[in-house]
Amino acid sequence: MTGPATIFDRPNRYIGKAEPRADAARLLQGRGRFVDDIQLPRMVHAAFLRSPHAHARIVSLDVTEARAMPGVVAVWTGAEMAAHVTPWVGVLTHLAGLRSPPQPAMAVDVVRWQGEPVAMVVAASRAEAEDAVERIEADYEPIPAAVRMEEALSPDAPVIHPEFGSNLAWERRVEVGDMAAAMAQPGVRVVERTFRFGRHTGVTLEPRATVMDYDPGEGRLTMHYSGQAPHMMQVILSRHLGMAEEDIRVISNDVGGSFGIKIHTYGDEIAVGAAAKLLRRPVKFVADRMESFQTDIHARDHVVTGRIGVHPDGRIAGLEIDDLTGIGPFSMYPRTSAIECNQVLNLTGAPYRMEAYRARGRVVFQNKNMMCQYRAVGHPIAMAVADGLLDDAARALGMDPVTIRQRNLIPDGDYPTTSASGMKLDDLSHQKTLAKLVEVMGYDALRADQAAARARGVHRGIGILSMVEVTNPSPMFYGVGGAAIASQDGATVRLDAGGALHISSSVTEQGQGTNAILAQIAAGVFGVDIGRVKVTTGDTATVPYGGGTWASRGAGIGGEAMLLAAQALKEQVLAVAGVMLQAGVETLDIREGRIVDAATGAERMGLADLARTVYYRGNELPADLKPELIATRHYRVSDMPFVFTNGAMAAYVEVDTETGFTKVLGFWAVEDCGRVINPMLVDEQVRGGVVQGIGGALYEECLYDDQGQLLNTTMADYLVPMAAEMPDIVVAHVETPTKTSFLGAKGAGEAGTGGAPGAILNAVNDALEPLGTSVWQMPITPERVLRALGVVAD
Repeated sequence: MTGPATIFDRPNRYIGKAEPRADAARLLQGRGRFVDDIQLPRMVHAAFLRSPHAHARIVSLDVTEARAMPGVVAVWTGAEMAAHVTPWVGVLTHLAGLRSPPQPAMAVDVVRWQGEPVAMVVAASRAEAEDAVERIEADYEPIPAAVRMEEALSPDAPVIHPEFGSNLAWERRVEVGDMAAAMAQPGVRVVERTFRFGRHTGVTLEPRATVMDYDPGEGRLTMHYSGQAPHMMQVILSRHLGMAEEDIRVISNDVGGSFGIKIHTYGDEIAVGAAAKLLRRPVKFVADRMESFQTDIHARDHVVTGRIGVHPDGRIAGLEIDDLTGIGPFSMYPRTSAIECNQVLNLTGAPYRMEAYRARGRVVFQNKNMMCQYRAVGHPIAMAVADGLLDDAARALGMDPVTIRQRNLIPDGDYPTTSASGMKLDDLSHQKTLAKLVEVMGYDALRADQAAARARGVHRGIGILSMVEVTNPSPMFYGVGGAAIASQDGATVRLDAGGALHISSSVTEQGQGTNAILAQIAAGVFGVDIGRVKVTTGDTATVPYGGGTWASRGAGIGGEAMLLAAQALKEQVLAVAGVMLQAGVETLDIREGRIVDAATGAERMGLADLARTVYYRGNELPADLKPELIATRHYRVSDMPFVFTNGAMAAYVEVDTETGFTKVLGFWAVEDCGRVINPMLVDEQVRGGVVQGIGGALYEECLYDDQGQLLNTTMADYLVPMAAEMPDIVVAHVETPTKTSFLGAKGAGEAGTGGAPGAILNAVNDALEPLGTSVWQMPITPERVLRALGVVAD
């Protein structure tokens, strides 16, 4: 590692402080710059005709009337658009055996999910485009649909891609240790359960949106992008629109939420890019809420059978899972829909020691919208299964849930080590985080309250969960599989003539506060007031090349690049100052925007004076001095596939046995994300994630009928947690900096979403235990609770 030993102790440090984000005031004043705010000369609007069937042949599409409608500029069917956009295939080579056919931008000949785009109208206004869509005469021949993943692999199921012979997209097995021998040991008790996880989706405040602006004068396409990975989109547009990468610019300004939804390739957006190129004018597309439900990627959709064997003292002998997951008719491009299942196999039981681990994962095509990577990819399933089984085993042994975890969690002094599935783990703190969780939640007092409530006939439960979280992925995540997704990120720091810093970074801001922490790092490491740091992100034409913000990598990778760049600029400035002041560089420092004597702090020169001399009066400098007041550095994780982090969470719930309704009374999260750069932002990340996890646990589900029709496509019938459903969420920290970087930061973005569902599941089943029943399906709706209680018949 490189860098000054005193960087975290500097007098003007910002790392570790709860600095407010500079963007907040602008956004609260309604001055955000979102895609739908963009109005360009000659801009037209796109609307799509979408399939009403889950599976059907397109017999005919008559667009004659639509083309004659007022305001209509152009109409393309899927077949016509295929002449201008090459199809894509969502596989990665390191997921051996994963298969997915070429996917067109819009359906050609066959539709494979309800909502798949089949034709696009471009008109002077969105309203005129939608009116013209209504005039397209579409004739379909319905085909039997494979909807339920549990049935999609049966021999008589409709095969969605006949060339594959079955609906199996991918299968993976993991075998560590001798499972049969482990389970057969004397005294080992085996508990088995089937868990079901319903589909849900991101419900971003700002829907997917794009403005594609083609400049025929320069032959250049600019994409205004509500998304997370501008450079990735630059490559995708280049590949599939037949343009050079340097002729494509992707700009991502303010983004109203993403959660992984906005990091994939959507055919409607690519078709809009083709339309702009063909029409030689800007084209806007903003998905409405129904289109978002139908076409934004869905998440989860798993059925997992698991069993755990425990010794009489609670030690885990073996853990086995069989995960079946439905992904829709294609594997999503370019990240693949198989990563979700892969994460479940990698992460299940990861916090715990065990003698044997066995896992099988099967990824299944089905006639539903595509399922792919969403915040905390695979984490909620892995954590809920392992900790649900562990709680079940504790009940079988009559053991306290905290005690059984203390007995099985990997000791904090055992790192580096490997997880049950063979993942390399280091710098984790499972025992410390659990101990802190027990302390901050007041575990004993909560148990006393629970007992008192039960005496009154009130059913309350406590759920505990320990987790690991994938953050800071290395090239082993995507690059090794052939995807054009950068694992490194870059940062540039420039000293301006007025003494301020302008910084730019390839990581992106989508509401989580990336820009704020980048400014904190640069200001503290270099030595200026944070108010004098201006930040640019999200523009492929101006920022260094990099991967963007996903998988909790913004602080750990983008932040480290910023630290290195700021340190490099500081060295440049001090070298110039040393010459100008005829002083040794080692005797100087930069503090609060001034060059000072390092020993005494006495001011020697203002930064603006130095910068103006370099920029305007270079004749006063020695000829052999090559002053540069700008530095760029890149960073990637190179010695581990991921930088894992860990946490412990607890939920306290009350289940109304008359209505089946579950209320979350309190939630506690202890997170070890390494060095905390901004505790306020980390706490906000964790709290937001917990709320999202509560949604998956109790409310959110995309419901389909047996014909593949999505039944809930409005906010009136798809429930998300609102203020009334949010409990007090207490967040505490253990800091174990990662040794992979000088900054020591891991990620925190996935934690709440990954851990909250399992904690709530365990709490509900703790509440139901005296009634002799339990629930193993999410969301845990009132109806499912009442079915478990026998109030509602199956």
